[in-house]
Amino acid sequence: MDARLNLFGSPLAGTFLKHLVSAGKALSDSALPLEVQELVKIRASQINGCGLCLDIHTKEAAAAGESALRLNMIAAWRETTVFTEAERAALEITEQGTRIADAAGGVSDEAWEAAARHYDQDQLLALVSLIAVINSFNRLNVILRQPGGDYRVGQFA
Repeated sequence: MDARLNLFGSPLAGTFLKHLVSAGKALSDSALPLEVQELVKIRASQINGCGLCLDIHTKEAAAAGESALRLNMIAAWRETTVFTEAERAALEITEQGTRIADAAGGVSDEAWEAAARHYDQDQLLALVSLIAVINSFNRLNVILRQPGGDYRVGQFA
């Protein structure tokens, strides 16, 4: 698979990506647990079919100590016992927030209330913002057909 455009050779793309990465950095420094952040990025990327983001975030999560079992089970998180209630609430918000066009009203009150039982207001804001940021990266990469598979841990740090 070849990319449609060279994101790394475009000054405009460089400026845009710098700002998007900066937004992501603000969220990675938030009080939202890093394990939850990676689960959210992986699940949204699975839904959106973003190979590059899946490559990045599964490798980064594994390098940070996430187990292969949990990484392999993210797509079927509802049918597993390996995620905490807080992680399950974050994954539900991620799915509903990523599939926003599929549900009238977007994220349900039930999903929001479940997440609010586990996360404070700043963490909820970080969670929702992270969903928005990873969906932006996913859409950019999918539209431009950015291939996954060659990412090295820490490559974009």
